[in-house]
Amino acid sequence: MAHSVRRDAPELPDFSLLKRLARDQLIYLLEQEHEVDKLYKVEHKSIVSTSDQLCFLIRPRIQTFKILLYFLFFSSFPCLPLQFYACETLLEEQGIIGDVTTDEWSFYLLPLDDDIISLELPEFFRDNFLEGDQRWVRTAGSALHLLHSLYGPFSKVYGIGRCSKMAYESWREQVKEGEQRVRQADIGNVFLIDRDVDLVTPLCSQVVYEGLVDDIFRIKCGCVEFGPDVTSSDKSMKVMLNSQDKVFNEIRNEHFSQVFGFLSQKARNLQTAYDKRSGMDIKQMKTFVSEELKGLKKEHRLLSLHIGASESMMKKKTKQDFQEMLKTEHSLLEGFEIRECISFIEEHINRQVILFSGLLPKDYRSLKAQYLQSYGVDHLLTFSNLKQLGLLVEQQPGETLTVMESRVGKLVNDKTAGKLTDAFSSLAKKSNFRALSRRLNLVPKSDEEYDLRVPRDMAYIFSGAYIPLSCKLIEQVLERDGWTGLEEVTRMINGHEFAVTGETCKGDHAEQFSARIILVMFLGGCTYSEISALRFLGKEKGYKFVVVTTAITNSARVLESMLDNHA
Repeated sequence: MAHSVRRDAPELPDFSLLKRLARDQLIYLLEQEHEVDKLYKVEHKSIVSTSDQLCFLIRPRIQTFKILLYFLFFSSFPCLPLQFYACETLLEEQGIIGDVTTDEWSFYLLPLDDDIISLELPEFFRDNFLEGDQRWVRTAGSALHLLHSLYGPFSKVYGIGRCSKMAYESWREQVKEGEQRVRQADIGNVFLIDRDVDLVTPLCSQVVYEGLVDDIFRIKCGCVEFGPDVTSSDKSMKVMLNSQDKVFNEIRNEHFSQVFGFLSQKARNLQTAYDKRSGMDIKQMKTFVSEELKGLKKEHRLLSLHIGASESMMKKKTKQDFQEMLKTEHSLLEGFEIRECISFIEEHINRQVILFSGLLPKDYRSLKAQYLQSYGVDHLLTFSNLKQLGLLVEQQPGETLTVMESRVGKLVNDKTAGKLTDAFSSLAKKSNFRALSRRLNLVPKSDEEYDLRVPRDMAYIFSGAYIPLSCKLIEQVLERDGWTGLEEVTRMINGHEFAVTGETCKGDHAEQFSARIILVMFLGGCTYSEISALRFLGKEKGYKFVVVTTAITNSARVLESMLDNHA
């Protein structure tokens, strides 16, 4: 089932070191507080404790800090948050800054799997790209600095996007300030990319297994909670989804249409393994129990869970006219059957919404009015946010579509699983997305049959209909060893691209292998579909990609940031 890996593909670095460093620093910080013996989850309720000292570990978020003030007003507790000056200002305004001790736990990076590392900053997208708040840029630079210190030196750094440029500069400043250590490189090349360079991809419906699990069950920090409909019991179950789950590891990157066949074959193989017990003598049975039975039972449990999850997803997607939704999305990406797509929108406005950027005025006003009537005028702010990002706009007379006006968007409201997909190029205008699509061949020719059993390119993650712009840029830059020849593309994206040569490889065997380890940092989040696409590209080209992201995202999370007023 899984795609074959080239023989010359390198081994990934050991990122468990990041966990050990974070653990050791936390222990050190707690020891400074003297006899801290219990941690509480921060909630809106009193903490029962005989101690006269409480230590809080929190993200530097104003809303979380306000919850803390409830406790701080009644007692003087040493507090241990990540440092954030706005939070300290809040303490000062309340007149309790002298009663509180703050320190910083520099836990920048959380390894979710062998090749996925997250900063767990879902607010990064909204703060940076919508509100212009650059407070997390330094954090991204610090994360890059930590990776460089542990797994560098990096031979080349490529980037595109204003935020990527600032994160790179922040990292280089920290490198100059700190000690330089000469060590063998585990990671050779780095690619930094802003999320707003490609807003199309995270807003397309996911159809690879891991992406669908995230869309429907919501994966949090690499963990998912399956309900009774999946577990076939009266209890829910939390499951870690990573490469240690052998069943999941074989289907995570597969198009969903191929998953059931694999799971069925896996079940037959498992039954065959159990059946071989018959006819065993006592010695053989003893060996079987001690060496194989435990593993078979574990595999059986995991297989049952993923079969249950697949069945549950099939039921939910059928109810939501998933195939019809995908067909409409693909038509929008290709620029075909636009009037039929608008008819689909109007028919499904009460449960699934699809709109386009650069809408003709009559369509824009009509569909906006219908949506507000269905879901309330509170969404006027949502439309304002979408317009600010360029995801949804009304064409002006004689106006040529800008790059932001040509991108794809989806709106998920808080009452339904509805979506707002922006993939429209006016029949009378040319959009930059359409031009980018042609220039980079993002949308394969529809008259060619695409065999999902044997994917030929990264488009398989969207049923052969679309290659993620983000991943295509990475592929092109690596092939060209820079941005040369992509000037027209970067001009349309207005991407602030850069390429910097760092420490040169020495040419020995280890250095040649490290050069094939590509670290890709997404600033503003990335999807599991993009991760699957990069894994496919790596297997095809002999690379190993390490994805570092501010958060895992999807259409729901991107558009939730549009709905959040941050009051």
